[in-house]
Amino acid sequence: MGLLISLAFHLILIVVGLSYQENNPIKSKPLNEVVQVKLEPEQKKEERKEKKPEEEQTLVLNTQRVIPEEKKLAYMDAPPAPSAEEWQKASTYTLKNSKRYRHNWGQQVRSMMGRSVEGPDQGMVRFHIEIAANGKLSKLETLWSTSPVAEKLARQAIENMPPLPPIPTGKPLIFQKTISFQPVDDGWPPIYKYDCLPDPPTFKNPFAWDGKSAPVAVQQKVADGSKQEMPTDCPASEDDTIEAEAADMKRQFEIWGSSRLNPKK
Repeated sequence: MGLLISLAFHLILIVVGLSYQENNPIKSKPLNEVVQVKLEPEQKKEERKEKKPEEEQTLVLNTQRVIPEEKKLAYMDAPPAPSAEEWQKASTYTLKNSKRYRHNWGQQVRSMMGRSVEGPDQGMVRFHIEIAANGKLSKLETLWSTSPVAEKLARQAIENMPPLPPIPTGKPLIFQKTISFQPVDDGWPPIYKYDCLPDPPTFKNPFAWDGKSAPVAVQQKVADGSKQEMPTDCPASEDDTIEAEAADMKRQFEIWGSSRLNPKK
């Protein structure tokens, strides 16, 4: 009886094993597809280079380093010296502390300094000048300087200046002047048509206090323009050049213009 039970149990195991092997997904299946492998001889390196796309070849040529050209330094020639006619006008112009005379003096100095070239030698220098009534220099003092070369050239030019006409007021002329020795536009001819108008009153802070005396607000005096007489010694309108007028208008727009009205694109 036990032998029969053992045979029946092994028979059941064999049947279950055969059925599992037929339904197993891992079971290898016969391969019906045929894979063809084609062997080609190895190409030489030279042939591979020839078959390189044209785009890649152009890219290699375009990425080659280009040697930049040497930078050219900027320069500016010296302005012409004032003519004899301009000095004649300056010798008779008494308005605004001999304004014509002071402008001609600075232009004469800059003209004698020569060409300015971009580099470490460029710069500016400001002098305190005193000229005697007969037109001879009596005092020259350097207030500040940004270039020793510019200061040296300016002093040499001042020492070698030709004889100047007398001061139009008959008194010593005292003023300060900045000489620009650099390759950029450093100014324009002054405007003379407003020189006949009186100077505006100087502003005084009404709340200024020395810390000792009793603080008292100072009332500013307002001038009554209706009682003032129109000046008669105004310069002629032809004294101002078109270039000076255009440069003055440009300067006014740059100072008082609003960035909101003309935004940068």
